[in-house]
Amino acid sequence: MTDEAAVPAAHPDPAAMRKHYRAEGLAETDLAATPFEQFARWFRQAATEGHIFEPNAMVVSTADAEGRPGSRTVLLKHFDETGFVFYTNYDSRKARDLAENPYVSLLFPWYPMARQVIVTGIARRTGRDETAAYFRTRPHGSQLGAWASAQSSVVATRADLEAAYAELAARYPDGEQVPVPPHWGGFRVAAQAVEFWQGRENRLHDRLRYVAQADGSWRVERLSP
Repeated sequence: MTDEAAVPAAHPDPAAMRKHYRAEGLAETDLAATPFEQFARWFRQAATEGHIFEPNAMVVSTADAEGRPGSRTVLLKHFDETGFVFYTNYDSRKARDLAENPYVSLLFPWYPMARQVIVTGIARRTGRDETAAYFRTRPHGSQLGAWASAQSSVVATRADLEAAYAELAARYPDGEQVPVPPHWGGFRVAAQAVEFWQGRENRLHDRLRYVAQADGSWRVERLSP
């Protein structure tokens, strides 16, 4: 082996990476009356114009009772004026965190559009009827997966996980109804603030945040970038 071959290739320098964001921005006069209407507008654009892989993917950040944070990517499954809904195993780390500390942050990272949406609020479990209705819409394999995976727990090998799935597939073949796991369900995040972030030139980004008021209305404020 030559000395040249022994030298590892230099990794890309993150400090040298530059992207120049779009010139057009987000003005207060552009905003919808509520953050949910504005989110629907941006979400529609992300899904149709943005060429974004899974525009409903969001980073869910939680903290346990001692303030230790955790983040992971989850798929948004519903939103309306009552909040933003996702589903998970109630024994997972995120669910255990939310049982101790219901405050949560959701981040939609729509990078190709130089946009982010940040939701902060309080998470509460959805009702079992709502959970069951959504569970029935999942592909058969995903229904089995909700039973096969003890989410966030240590598993010895991949083979063990696949064996658990295979056992369930034999018990509930395709076309047979899979019962809703009692340890699986939804969380609805009731928004207290929703920030819409639009990248701008020279790092002078537009950041407009809706803040919930006691009377049910929303105050809009501009944040410095």
